[in-house]
Amino acid sequence: MIGIDTGRIDAMVAQLKAAGARAQGAVNVNPLQAEKPAGKVDFAAALKSSLDQVNSAQQKSRELGERFTQGDDKVNLSDVMISMQKASITFQATVQVRNKLVSAYHDIMNMQV
Repeated sequence: MIGIDTGRIDAMVAQLKAAGARAQGAVNVNPLQAEKPAGKVDFAAALKSSLDQVNSAQQKSRELGERFTQGDDKVNLSDVMISMQKASITFQATVQVRNKLVSAYHDIMNMQV
């Protein structure tokens, strides 16, 4: 019987807490502090990077699932399930962004000039 590796779950929780701390640290709490101007971002490059990340997460998830079903002792069920959830969440986020872009496009096309 394969048990759940609590060390990996603890590592995931620590990773999520660190991401939350970084997100809170990014918020400017001092309104008197001057903000840095935002750099230009190439939309196509950002979109391609995001899609590449989704593809990478899905491929990793599929690979781990295949290795687990073939009986690889180095792959835990918890790793497979976590990677599948990551892939699912990144894909759902991408679909939501796409839906917002399509909605914005329709709104712009329906504007009267």
